[in-house]
Amino acid sequence: MPEPARRLSSLPPYPFALLARRVSALRNEGRDVIGLHIGSPDLPPPDHVVDVLDRSARDPTHHGYAGFAGTPGLREAMAEYYERRFGVAFDPSSEVLPLIGSKEGVAHLALAYLDPGDVALVPDPGYPTYAAGTVLAGGEPVWFPLRPENDFLPDLDRLDGAALERARILWVNYPNNPTGAVANLESLSKIVTFASEHGLLLGHDNPYADVTFDGYRGHSIFEVDGAREVAIEFNSLSKTWNMAGWRVGMALARPEIIKALLNVKSNVDSGLFRPVCDAAEEAIRHTPPAWIAERNAVYQERRDLIMDALPSIGLSAVPPKAALYVWARVEGGDDQAYVDGALDEAYVCVTPGSVYGPTGVGYVRISFVVPEDRLQEALQRLRDWYDTRS
Repeated sequence: MPEPARRLSSLPPYPFALLARRVSALRNEGRDVIGLHIGSPDLPPPDHVVDVLDRSARDPTHHGYAGFAGTPGLREAMAEYYERRFGVAFDPSSEVLPLIGSKEGVAHLALAYLDPGDVALVPDPGYPTYAAGTVLAGGEPVWFPLRPENDFLPDLDRLDGAALERARILWVNYPNNPTGAVANLESLSKIVTFASEHGLLLGHDNPYADVTFDGYRGHSIFEVDGAREVAIEFNSLSKTWNMAGWRVGMALARPEIIKALLNVKSNVDSGLFRPVCDAAEEAIRHTPPAWIAERNAVYQERRDLIMDALPSIGLSAVPPKAALYVWARVEGGDDQAYVDGALDEAYVCVTPGSVYGPTGVGYVRISFVVPEDRLQEALQRLRDWYDTRS
C-alpha cells in the first residue's frame, strides 16, 4: 500500500478528536467524565425549527439533492439576517453561500486562494482549522500573537516582513475563540485597513456575534467601511441557534470570492439536506430576539459560576463578554499537566491552551455548555482535586 500523502506529516491530529478518544476510553471504564472542552451547545434549538425539519423531511420530494448552494429561501434568509442585524446588504444569488458548517468553508478558503508556498497569517491562539486548512492547501501558516496586554487584539505592525510579502490570507475572529475577546469597530477598521494596504484576503470568522453578555453587542466585519473590498465573513447557526450538529454555516463576500469558494465546495460536497435548509431558514427568519437573550442569560450565569470558582481551582481569567468559553491562565503555567490531572483524577475535561498555538501555552479553555448542576459538580471536583495538589 502507498504511504499517506506527505502533507499529512505536517498536519497533527485534530486536538478535539484526541481529547474525545481519551474521554471515551475513561467512560468505557465506567468513569463519569464531565466534558468542559468543546463548544457544542447543550440546549436545543427553538421548537418551531424542529417542527419545520419534521414537516420538510416528511415531504417525499425533499430527499434529493437540494443544490450546491443551498435553497434560494435559505440564501435570502441569510442575507436578510445580515441586513437586519448588521445593516449591510448582500445579493443572495451571488454574495451568500450556505455551508455544511462554517468549518468546511474556513478549510476550503485555503484551497481556493493558496498555492504551495503561500502564507496565511493565523492568530495565536486561534481556531486550529485556520492553520490546518492552510497546510492541506500546501501553504504555510504564520502565527501572529494575541496577547492579554493588548486585549487579545492583533498587533499587525509587528508581523514578519518576509512572511507578509508571501501572505495571501489574513484570519481574524471576533468575538474570539478561545479567548472570548471582543473587538470594537475601530479595532476592526484597523484590521481592514491593514488587509487593504497589503493586498490580503481578510477572513473574518464570526460565529459568536450573537452569543454575548453584559450588554455587549457583536459586530460584523462588513460594518467597517472598505471591508466589502477585501473581506469574506463566515458565520454559523451552531452557536446562535443551538444547531451545532445540524452543520449549517454561511459565507458572505463579493461575488468573485463566493464564486471561488463555491468552485472548491461544489467539487467536494453536494450541499445541504433540503429539510435542514428549510429548518435553518425558519430559525433565521422567525426566532424572536427574546429567545436568544434568554439563552444568553443562561450562559452568563454559567460563566459567572466558573469565574467565581477560578481562584479555588488554580486558575485566573478576565470575564469574557462573548462566546462560550473562559480562557484561564494556569497557576504554574503548565496547561497540559493541568488538563491531564483534571481528566485522569477529577474526571473533568478542559482544553489545553497549547492546542490553539504557541501563545496558548499556560492557559486552559473551559466551556460553559453543560447544565448548571453538572457544571457545579465539575467545579467541585476540580476544587477537591486542586486541594490535593496544593
